Amino acid sequence: MSSRGQWFADITLARSLRYALLGQCVIAAAVLATDLLGQWPTGGASRRDLPQGPVSPGDQWREYDPATVSPSYVRRDPAPGVETPANMPSRLNFSVMETEDLGSLLLVTGQISEGDAEQFQTYLDSMDEVPAGVALNSPGGVVQEALALGRAIRRMEMETAVLPGTICLSSCPYLLAGGIARRVSSAASVGMHQHYYNTPGYLPAFLAVEEIQHGQGRTMEYLIEMGVDPGVMVHSLNTPPEEIYVLLDQELSDTRLATEILD
Repeated sequence: MSSRGQWFADITLARSLRYALLGQCVIAAAVLATDLLGQWPTGGASRRDLPQGPVSPGDQWREYDPATVSPSYVRRDPAPGVETPANMPSRLNFSVMETEDLGSLLLVTGQISEGDAEQFQTYLDSMDEVPAGVALNSPGGVVQEALALGRAIRRMEMETAVLPGTICLSSCPYLLAGGIARRVSSAASVGMHQHYYNTPGYLPAFLAVEEIQHGQGRTMEYLIEMGVDPGVMVHSLNTPPEEIYVLLDQELSDTRLATEILD
């Protein structure tokens, strides 16, 4: 890379980190405020009325429900070969599917739970031939588990994909980031929001803030490690846990969360 190109890259990274750190300050202020009020915020129903249906520029916030298999903002039915469960599994399920364009893929479906990274590796170890790619259909779940899964995907030098009519929400984009190539259909939905922390009510606010900052720091380091612009976290930091911010194709490309957008 030329010195001028490196300069622009450094400026972009610095700007991304500045925005992400600003978001952390906002969260810290919210934690301190709720501490003064004597109440820690919990998840639950959305605090505002949100539109339904597909997103458009500037209209990208939707209600988040991890149990929903096909949210209203998903543009069409899942791609052929993607089995749609009646209810979203409470932990990841693994199966092999065949696609016309991407060949054999390992379909990963369900919420991300404790132990799923270990189960993923066990499943791969049991296969005679490991597919070159992973297709994701998940509403997210445990962040640290998602980071471990993403690192396992990168270690295996696998590609990742989000196919038409499927979702990759909350912590699932960290699995997407693990792919050496990352393909997202324009008819899929990739979304982010603030991570939910089960912080005990008796925990002092400064300790809660410290834990949140450590968690965000770990995810930022992970994204940089995977070659993804950590500035994408601005969208997660600005979106409460009960909502989801659905990324546009351009945002996916600009932040390198997707290396290719599929029609």
